[in-house]
Order: sequence, then C-alpha cells, then structure tokens
Amino acid sequence: MITLNSAQLIRGSKTLLDEADLTIYPGHKVGLVGANGTGKSSLLALILGQLSLDKGDFSLPSGWQIATVAQETPALDVSALEYVLDGDREFRQLEAKLTKAQNDNDGNAIARLHGQLDAIGGYAIRARAGTLLAGLGFSEAEQSKPVKHFSGGWRMRLNLAQALLCRSDLLLLDEPTNHLDLDTMYWLEGWIKAYQGTLILISHDRDFIDAIVDEIVHVENHKLNYYKGNYTSFERVRAERMAQQQVAYERQQKERAHMQSFVDRFRYKASKAKQAQSRLKALERMTELLPSKADNPFYMEFRKPEALPNPLVTMEKVAVGYDDKPVLDQVQLNLVPGARIGLLGRNGAGKSTLIKLLAEQLTPIQGHYEANPGLNIGYFAQHQIEFLRLEDTPLEHLTRLAPNAREQELRDFLGGFGFNGDMALSKVAPFSGGEKARLVLALLVWQKPNLLLLDEPTNHLDLEMRHALTMALQGFEGAMVIVSHDRHLLRLSCSDYYLVDQGKVASFSGDLEDYHQWLLDGAKADKEQAASTNVSKPSVDKKQQKRLEAELRQKLAPFKKEQTKLEKQQDKANQRLGELETLLADTSLYEADNKPQLTQVLKERTELTQALEESEMQWLELQEQIEEIEAQAAQ
Repeated sequence: MITLNSAQLIRGSKTLLDEADLTIYPGHKVGLVGANGTGKSSLLALILGQLSLDKGDFSLPSGWQIATVAQETPALDVSALEYVLDGDREFRQLEAKLTKAQNDNDGNAIARLHGQLDAIGGYAIRARAGTLLAGLGFSEAEQSKPVKHFSGGWRMRLNLAQALLCRSDLLLLDEPTNHLDLDTMYWLEGWIKAYQGTLILISHDRDFIDAIVDEIVHVENHKLNYYKGNYTSFERVRAERMAQQQVAYERQQKERAHMQSFVDRFRYKASKAKQAQSRLKALERMTELLPSKADNPFYMEFRKPEALPNPLVTMEKVAVGYDDKPVLDQVQLNLVPGARIGLLGRNGAGKSTLIKLLAEQLTPIQGHYEANPGLNIGYFAQHQIEFLRLEDTPLEHLTRLAPNAREQELRDFLGGFGFNGDMALSKVAPFSGGEKARLVLALLVWQKPNLLLLDEPTNHLDLEMRHALTMALQGFEGAMVIVSHDRHLLRLSCSDYYLVDQGKVASFSGDLEDYHQWLLDGAKADKEQAASTNVSKPSVDKKQQKRLEAELRQKLAPFKKEQTKLEKQQDKANQRLGELETLLADTSLYEADNKPQLTQVLKERTELTQALEESEMQWLELQEQIEEIEAQAAQ
C-alpha cells in the first residue's frame, strides 16, 4: 500500500503539505481533489520519485510498475501505433533482444525470449494497442500515420494510450479527459472501471470521477483529508459540515434561491418531456451539493443582452463543409432566445463544423441561412486562447472592450473570474491553460452576447470554475449551443439535445443516458454486422422457436421480479428524499433549538441516499445478468 506519515512538502516558499497522513490500499480507486495550487500534481510527482518530502515518511511497495501519461509529445516520424507500443518498455526490450538473437542464430535465446514475450502477452500487444487507439478515436488509417501529423490534443491521446497499454500496478492520471469528446470519454470511463490495479485520479469532471472512484482524498489546508465514497458523497459530507458555519450558510441560501428560480422556469416543461424531467431531477440533486461550493473563489454572471430578436438564426436545407465538400447537409434549425441546445455525436461527425457555421467562420455551401441583424455572438473555442495578447494584462484586454468604463468596475468584474489584485495587472504569458481560458470567458461575458456558442468550454477549468460557469449559464437569457464532454454541465445547462450523425442534424429525444445507450447499440450493431459477414444462421422452425422463447422467459423471470422489487424500493426512497428536502428548505430548521432535528434529518438523508445507490447497483447487476442470458440464448 501507499503511505504518507507526518508528511511535509514545500515547493519554493509555499508549503503544500504539513503533517499530512494518507494510506491508499492496493486495488483501490482514489480521486484526488482540491483547489488549484494545493499540491495535487506535486503529490503525483512525489509518488513518481520526481520530488522528495522535506519531512516525514513516504512508502510505496517495491517492484510496483507505475503508469502515467507523459505531458510532452515530440513531433516524431514514427507511426501512432508504434509510438503507443513504445510505452511498454519491457516489450520493446524483449523485442530488441529477440531480433539480436535471431541475427546471431542463437536458438536457446530465441526459445527463451519467445517464452518471455508470451508471458507478457507480447503476441497480442499490437491488437491491444489498436483497440486502445480505436477507443480513443483513431481510425485504422490514422494509426499508421506519423505522430507529427497530429495536433497537440490528439498527441495527448497517444500519450494516454501509451499509459493504458502498460501492464501496471499503479495508474496515475492527471486530467485524462482534457481534449476528449463525449463518446471517447464514455469509452475511457469503461476502460478505467475494468482496470484491476490501484488508481489515483485527478479530474475536474465530476461525473467522470463519480463513475470511477470509491474514495476521495481532498487536499485542503496542507492536509490530505480522506472521504469514503465518490465525489458526490464527498460533497454531501463536506456540505453538511460547512452548513453549520454562518458565512457558508448565507452563501448557500443565495445560490439555492438562484437555482430555485431556474427550476421554476422549467417546471411546466418538465411535465411534458422525459429529458426535461431528467434535468429537473439533476437540478434537485444539485441543490444539496451547493453548500460545499460556499468557498468558491469564482463568480460570474452573464450581463443582460442589449436585444433579444426572434429568431436569432434561421436555417433551411443548409449544407456546410470545407472546400465545397459538405460535412453536414439539409440542416433545418431555428435559434430563438431561450434555446438551450447540447450537440451530441461521435468524434468527427460535424459538431464543431455546425458551431463554426453559427459563429460565421464558415459560410453555407447551399440552402437558406439568415442571421438577424441584431445578432451578437459570443463564441468560445480552445483555439481562441491563442489570440490573447501575451504581453498584455487581463485589465488591458478588458479595457480595449470597455475604454470608457471605470477601472474599479473592470477589476471587480475580473475578480469574479479569479483575477484578483496583482493578477489583474500581470502579463498573460505565464498564465496556465485554465487561467487563459478563464480570461477568454471573461471577455466573452462582458460583451453581452445573445447567442452563446461554447465548444468544449470546460477544458482546463477546475471544478470551482465549472460550477460558476454552470450557475451563470442557468441565468443566461439568450440562445446557447454547447459541445462538451462534461456531462454535468450539459445536464444542468441544456433543455434540448441535437444529434449530429451521418451528415445530418436532428433532434434527439432522449437524455445523456439514452445517448450513451445509443453509442453502445451502434458499437454492438457494428460488431454483429462484422461477425455476420458471409455467415448465415441455421433456420429454426417456429415450434422450436416458441419453446426456446418460453424457456428464456422462465429463466429471466426471477431476475425481472427482483428488479421490480428494487424499483418499488427506489420509488419509496425517492419519495422520502423529497420530503426530507422540503424539511431542509425550511430555514427554521437551522436555528439552534432545532439542531437535534437537523442532525437527524441529515443522517436519514445520508442513509437513504446510500441505500438508494446500493439498490441501483443491484438493479444494474441484475440487468447485466439478464443481458448475458439473452446474449447466450441468441447464439
């Protein structure tokens, strides 16, 4: 196991850890969270042996193989596939020794090395590497292209593939979802869930952390605070502690009021659409998390647009693409104030192409496209960070947009984005990727857009800034179109989804869980089609078919009966949780005289939530067994 005892870690003049203790057991999956600059990445560097403690003890099991993602990728001529194989140093060493033994005609060495390669799975390693690359979005043709052919984001995917290919006891991942799209992130989530070793994960994607880890280590006040459960559980426990502090409580009430006004706007719609109902449930869950955000250093709010013309954009049978080659065709889309659209679709399907059309960076190849004269576009994309003037300060950037505004007004505004004090007067050049992204967002917000286009806005943003952005989007009065792999942001910001697939853009009637199932169904169909090529199934007579179907129903009956029982339990638990939320909304409950009742309500809510999560896990396990039986019957 990994242990730190009375650990002190100092970088320059800053103390990151002081008298910190931590134990991580083999096979456990741990999420490492905390504000930027508290020492999360430094802790990974300590584990990798790149740093040493200034005081205290650190131990790591001897012989453990550690895999991590390289942060730099040179522009190499080697192919993507071969570059990924380079990540397994033991395989490469054995491969080189085998080549030498064959050149020397050393039969004994050749036989021994073949045995060693077989023991580490060396004969299947190219197939494994190809599967990893396919999962991360590389086509078969792209796997043969040189590394230098790919952009920075795609090279980071290659580094991630290297780390995943390695046979490791400990996997260290620092923001692995940056530069990934939603379908690739779903794939990565599934891969990491199946990983058998010990995992330490740093991520600013709360849904991703929730799905993978079962323990949280929070870096705060130079300590490593351990919490059992996923990120949502951690927030709940921390929120309950902070709710007892008056300052935190007041901030919590303000944010709850903000959230409630948003829920009220969607209550009628929620009664008519499954997607809106799902979103309403997510908003209800979010309210109980808000107290833990009371110490959020960021606050942003979209300024009221100068005008809200209707419609903002009209499209009829539009085709758009590059070099007169359409990527999307027959697009029919009208954007009106209040539209809140999330774009879904596989990598390369054309989501960013549609965003660029709306941003007026591409012109239609054909069809009718009309933008209202009063349209004011706010467009955020990662490449826009490159247009910041590195020698200028955040204040100078904003002053160019508002030359007549008072300096104090501009500095107050920048403070909500984390540019406080001297930082507002510092050159942009040394800023981190997250700080530059925050500045671009600040400049965008200041300009009072009535159409907001966000293409992966959360890359490099930490959890606190993502929360501030999500809260601000809920108060935005114009239209918005979002492409993001951050499911939490999409779920809480979008009321409609559009699917971009096979050159078309169409309304998607489901929610994000339905989209995930759509991806799984598509992958399954592709496999079945490949497997059935030139293979015909033997015919089965109708009488035998009915008998087989009856036998299948009999086999599945006890599983489905247990699922029904669990669903009834979940309904009762959700009903009671709603009653408890009503109690917690009563401000009198927080008075000193009612402290015993508050403690009891919080305790019951925690127990009910845990029981509900366990029930849902049992239901999913039963569903997996049902699907396995159905798959066997179909063979």
